[in-house]
Amino acid sequence: MRGPHNILRLIRTGATLERTGAMSLIMEAMDAPPLVKVTMRCLAWPFQWLGYKGETSMPPATRALTALGPAYIKFGQILSTRPDLVGDGLATQLRVLQDKLPAFPKEIAEQEVAAELGSPVNELFDDFSAPVAAASIAQVHKARLRSTGEDVAVKVLRPGIEKAFRKDIDAFYLAANTIEFLSPASRRLRPSDVIAHFEGVVLGELDLRLEASSASEFAANTANDEGFELPDVKWEHSSRRVMTMAWADGAALGDNDALDAAGHDRVALGERVLQLFLSHALRDGYFHADMHQGNLKVAASGNIIAYDFGIMGHIDEYTRRVYAEILYGFIKRDYKRVAEVHFEAGYVPADQDVDEFARALRAVGEPIFGMDAHQISMGGLLSYLFEVTEKFGMETRTELILLQRTMVVVEGVARSLSPQINIWQVAKPVVEDYIRKSIGPRAMVRDLGKTMSVLMRYGPRLPVLVENALIRQSQQVELNTQPNRWRTAIYLAAGAAIGVSSTLIATFLW
Repeated sequence: MRGPHNILRLIRTGATLERTGAMSLIMEAMDAPPLVKVTMRCLAWPFQWLGYKGETSMPPATRALTALGPAYIKFGQILSTRPDLVGDGLATQLRVLQDKLPAFPKEIAEQEVAAELGSPVNELFDDFSAPVAAASIAQVHKARLRSTGEDVAVKVLRPGIEKAFRKDIDAFYLAANTIEFLSPASRRLRPSDVIAHFEGVVLGELDLRLEASSASEFAANTANDEGFELPDVKWEHSSRRVMTMAWADGAALGDNDALDAAGHDRVALGERVLQLFLSHALRDGYFHADMHQGNLKVAASGNIIAYDFGIMGHIDEYTRRVYAEILYGFIKRDYKRVAEVHFEAGYVPADQDVDEFARALRAVGEPIFGMDAHQISMGGLLSYLFEVTEKFGMETRTELILLQRTMVVVEGVARSLSPQINIWQVAKPVVEDYIRKSIGPRAMVRDLGKTMSVLMRYGPRLPVLVENALIRQSQQVELNTQPNRWRTAIYLAAGAAIGVSSTLIATFLW
């Protein structure tokens, strides 16, 4: 339930960070300005007695975020992939949030499975293990199907997770609304829309039937991707709160020592992670949006195995083309074209100066080229990008939130495997291939064919649709102004001409 009572939740957030010692650690890791550090510490210190104590055996940041709940844990998972932003020490602390959180008892998991699948666990599975991985929303048990003898992973939602997540989201809405009220300039970032988008994504993650469906669709899209594989969904042993998939054997992508011991090429793996993500996002418009190390393994064959499909991203074809052109422009250092694409897509208000925007983008892009990733201050880069967006009045694009977030996570994963990786060089062949297939002459012919197909389907209805639209328009005009006979006659004549033309086109196409 949203309301002022959530103020206590926000106060408790700051108090928990202060009480556990995470506040100063995070401020130092993020290199916050002195004024921000002092302000945050002064606001939180008097209320630290309200903060959660957390598990004292954990490091401060992990202890605080775990105590605060699932939404905060998700935030920590993202930061764990960005040692360039938070430092190696804090990133290592936060990495346990990916799949090493405290588990709930095996007996409760068995009760959940029996209730959801309608049979006792010992009738469905052999060797139902203790939890092998525990994350913010669910935990996983290894088992063997009694019917086939196949090893499987059984994912079970945490008891009461829906209520716990709802509490966090309500507090986030209050924070977003407060920010919008106190800082009108922040409204262009649409914080409330961002929280609504995040809410929809994670609520979908709380229904494992949707996750099973996502895994099935993703597997169909990527069946021919070299060096990439997915475990099969066992539909007959899956439901809303339980999902069963084939067991994935391999080394964790975040365990560099294990990867080295197995003889895997970490440089090649880092490049492949980036290229696979870009290929899925651009080619299919459907991508794994939670690609941190805890959701990726490397098989003995060297294939990357992805699992945990609770958060998947989708972008339409037009947005994919805009995103590809922006990436391609940066790769080619054609900042004027990047600026034009932003204006054409409506990302930047039309009253801004395209040349000035192009110069600002050049200042963002030029430091990247000819440098290894470890030489680039991503914190400084993101800070400058924020200044650019504020200056040119860009609004947050909620449809790109998952894409942008996943790009940050995947880059962090690739960098953990190969610190010298250059994301632009790795991205270039994938983006160029998409540009060639989707924006060149061949794509124009394909788009024309799609347009003609739509006309063929709707051609016979176009006269009626146009007539109804003109009637509605004329009724709105009559409510506000006196009718203009000449204007009405022109509209009717234009409508008749459009209707006749549409009928002729439809007749010709059929």
